[in-house]
Amino acid sequence: MEYVHLGRAGVKVSRLCLGTMNFGPETSEADSFAIMDRALELGINFFDTADVYGWKAGEGWTEQILGRWFAQGGGRREKVVLATKVFGRMGDWPNQSRVSALHIKRACEASLRRLQTDCIDLYQMHHVDRETPWEEIWQAMEQLVREGKVLYVGSSNFAGWHLAQAQELARSRHFLGLVSEQSLYNLNERTVELEVIPACEAYGIGLIPWSPLARGLLAGSLEPAKVGRRTHADVKKDIETSRPKLEAYEALCRQLGERPADVALSWLLHQKAVTSPIIGPRTMEQLNGTMRVLSLTLSQETLKRLDEIFPGPGGPAPEAYAW
Repeated sequence: MEYVHLGRAGVKVSRLCLGTMNFGPETSEADSFAIMDRALELGINFFDTADVYGWKAGEGWTEQILGRWFAQGGGRREKVVLATKVFGRMGDWPNQSRVSALHIKRACEASLRRLQTDCIDLYQMHHVDRETPWEEIWQAMEQLVREGKVLYVGSSNFAGWHLAQAQELARSRHFLGLVSEQSLYNLNERTVELEVIPACEAYGIGLIPWSPLARGLLAGSLEPAKVGRRTHADVKKDIETSRPKLEAYEALCRQLGERPADVALSWLLHQKAVTSPIIGPRTMEQLNGTMRVLSLTLSQETLKRLDEIFPGPGGPAPEAYAW
């Protein structure tokens, strides 16, 4: 396993991040435990979750599963760089969502209890909150860092200008600010190349792509599926809309002798701004199968062909759309 710095921070994380969103709703607790143990065996030390995962409002079901896994001991917690998130609705009352100072404090303490740990290594804002001033957000995060409850702060689903705004105010407060941004990024969805990636590169923010396989679209979606996201009606609609591109893509993968999912993940690892794509295995088989990507190198010719099939926005703004 290769390890890289999380943005400009000194901490090192594995080149693949274990996403846990399926733990609970799709994957049993016992199977989740086995997948996490196997991830450590494979050298994956970066685990990502969120307080809303499990999709039972206020319960933090997935965080609870991780907490019980950590509680088994054996160095599990010490080996893991643990990331979770705050923003989503955790109850019906007005201050049980978003990132007010009040909710940040309460949500962090609740996550710590569920995770059965005393510190969150990377605390991420799950979405931008346009209703809360950055002065309030950074004051709350600084307090958590001083108390030793949080080490690093990250964001998710931010625009490029949000990253710049956050970092400039953090700098004025002599605070480290954001070390990572978790964005939707894959071969089929490359909008972040316009503004988000340039902002990440300028500020030393690590990029953590979520949905690297585009909800299964890039995982051999033209083959019939009985389970998984490819069976969902909206994904089926996306497959039909994107069929010409997918036919060309899967033909290229057959020519390479590689699985479509591995090629899609490998493409992300070839993007210099990317720290660790998030993989979200439902099964042990999926986790083990993903490891092939770490030894897969795509030629310049292949990368060029992928750009032809899935053209991005044309590079960073404003060159992408202006002279």
